[in-house]
Amino acid sequence: MRVVIQRVKQASVAIDGQTVGQIQQGLLLLVGLKNGDGTEQVTQAADKIAKMRIFADEAGKTNLNIKQVGGQVLSVSQFTLLANTKKGNRPSFVDAMRPPESKELWEQFNDELRARGLHVETGKFGADMAVSLVNDGPFTIVYDH
Repeated sequence: MRVVIQRVKQASVAIDGQTVGQIQQGLLLLVGLKNGDGTEQVTQAADKIAKMRIFADEAGKTNLNIKQVGGQVLSVSQFTLLANTKKGNRPSFVDAMRPPESKELWEQFNDELRARGLHVETGKFGADMAVSLVNDGPFTIVYDH
């Protein structure tokens, strides 16, 4: 499982010009699931992300987690995060988990975040989406498990 975690001031996702998910301060999560991922990986990722202290406290130190700042999550499924670019010029996606298993795990990941008290908005699995964001920092972390 690979998740690109971006701290944002705001983010949204639109399909055919219609906004389907939108947040203010919080995290934009680009989520890639790989072959072999399961419940254990999504549970651990949700726990780690919910507790990750990447927001500033009153002293300006990155000491607070998303819940402590009242932040929200925008989760977008993105299989291209699992691209293999070692050979040739065309990326290979053989390591990316295929639907419907990947859709089920992505939805489970979002439910795990909600179970930790987070407000989660999402894109639409498999759709051609336009993602907009105002990066905060910028502060971007890649979580690999």
